[in-house]
Amino acid sequence: MILVDPPVELSYLEAVILGVVEGLTEYLPVSSTGHLTIAEKLLGMPVDAPAVTAYTALIQIGAILATFTYFGKKILRLFLAWVAGLRSAQARQEHDYQLAWAVIVGSLPVVVTALLLKDLISGPLRSLWVVAGALILWSAVMWVAERRHDVLAAQGEQRGEDALTIKDGLVIGLVQCFSLVPGVSRSGATISAGLMRGIDRVTSTELSFFLAIPALTGAGIYETVDNVDALKALGVGPIITGMVVAFVVAYASIAWLLRFVQSNSLVSFIAYRVVLGAILFVVLGAGWLTAT
Repeated sequence: MILVDPPVELSYLEAVILGVVEGLTEYLPVSSTGHLTIAEKLLGMPVDAPAVTAYTALIQIGAILATFTYFGKKILRLFLAWVAGLRSAQARQEHDYQLAWAVIVGSLPVVVTALLLKDLISGPLRSLWVVAGALILWSAVMWVAERRHDVLAAQGEQRGEDALTIKDGLVIGLVQCFSLVPGVSRSGATISAGLMRGIDRVTSTELSFFLAIPALTGAGIYETVDNVDALKALGVGPIITGMVVAFVVAYASIAWLLRFVQSNSLVSFIAYRVVLGAILFVVLGAGWLTAT
């Protein structure tokens, strides 16, 4: 007799909770996937089930729509500059055209890597042991990036948006691939890479938002198409509820983070990540929570 796993169910309360978690953590450098995995586990959901893995990616579309809403005018400006640059040599001299290409080129590595490593990402990496380790280990990278930022700022050698290059986009995009490991944090990876390249904190944060658009939209669409039957079991109502909540909370999170980084470092996030990772190791080691 073939045993079939029972379908995963999602209540409206659970959808709201996960929407809040996604919205709060998608753009903060603390790992939204890691926090969603923890929240899903605490809610008693099988975190490595296809429906749960797909929902973790799908709910991010709510946060992406928040980015479109918040940066709508700037995104349109970059798009129009890119289109104009494709038609005119003179338009290709405009910096917005270069910035648009930086975002496009920077988005490609994570898409390719996600497709190549799909089974690993949705399988073995969906473990709280991985989340705990990544939270702590990537915190070291963020700390080094902050130290470099301080040195370059003291020397007056930081660059702003008007000095961003396509190479910056490519390098930051390559580093973004590490965020496919739950616990690393996509924003933590991209902001750190920007700081390491001498880009100021506000510009690095904004670029992180723009790089999220193609990466997370692609992940959400791909997981939806690939797991449409499993997602049906969750219910259309709870899925939409989670996305709407994620949109509202993410919009507020974007506004807050941009104000925060104008005059604050990422040290407080680093400390939080280390503490959370350590707590996870204790909880898992004691057997109070299973890893998957």
